[in-house]
Amino acid sequence: MADWRDDLPDVRGKLLLDQPLAPYTWFRVGGPADALFLPKDEDDLADFLRVLPAEVPVHFMGVASNSIIRDGGIEGVTIRLMGGYWGSVEPAGSHSLFARAGALDLAVAKASAKHGISGLTFFSGIPGSIGGAVRTNAGCYGRELKDVANQIEGITRSGEKVRFEAEIAQYGDPKIEFSYRHTNFPDDVIVTGILLTGSGDGDPEALQAEIEEHQARRAETQPIKDKTGGSTFANPDPPGTPDQRSSWKLIDAAGCRGLKVGGAQVSEKHCNFLINTDDATAADIEALGELVRARVLDVTGVDLRWEIRRIGRIQAKA
Repeated sequence: MADWRDDLPDVRGKLLLDQPLAPYTWFRVGGPADALFLPKDEDDLADFLRVLPAEVPVHFMGVASNSIIRDGGIEGVTIRLMGGYWGSVEPAGSHSLFARAGALDLAVAKASAKHGISGLTFFSGIPGSIGGAVRTNAGCYGRELKDVANQIEGITRSGEKVRFEAEIAQYGDPKIEFSYRHTNFPDDVIVTGILLTGSGDGDPEALQAEIEEHQARRAETQPIKDKTGGSTFANPDPPGTPDQRSSWKLIDAAGCRGLKVGGAQVSEKHCNFLINTDDATAADIEALGELVRARVLDVTGVDLRWEIRRIGRIQAKA
């Protein structure tokens, strides 16, 4: 039987077959991509998708700070938008920045400080890239993407370039709606860039000081030096809910601090983080997360919702 990979379209970027994905992820686990595409720019990506057979599955990733790539790898084509062209952040009018999907959230925060745009430094507390932030309405320190998102650009599975207006925009159609750690952004559209609008003029030095404060707070409270991801589970209640419950407190109350499955462990430093202690498999990490969910449900009655996405094939046991 012919392999669909024998007839892949020509690209200007890189197209790699059976490429290991673990080195591209924060957890450092996971199997290979059937094909990994690193497009040079938007036209390269659009041209590729237009001619890629519709039956070939397509997945996307950035720095995979919020993903578990399963041990069986990912079927079809995995598209990674990082570095170079995809990492750019530029001023875009009054109090605004345009960031391409591969720009790190920290880079967005630093660019806002450099250009004196207030209201965007909270991105320094979010791991990952700005494209991934769209899917989960990422946020921290009392702010979320929805507070600053203006326009979101993307490319459909069929290679069509599209643009969406976000909640704060006062015009345009279609419009993306945001809720706590969720958006209705179409599953078949790859985010390529986002227009972010801050809240006004700010002093660059003061904004840089905010970033440094956020970074120090993360280092003090989160296991950022370990092989980990972002927050594992969404808090049960949206921000501002009276008596809001925190996932980490529920996990701690269920006796899960330091809990292990294989080479995976619940962080002693922050219970809502899972870590790879060096020899974990993706299956270990996912199984640990499900064990935590089961214990929290049994002890507290709360059914925690995964914030980390889990993608790929489950590897068959030998």
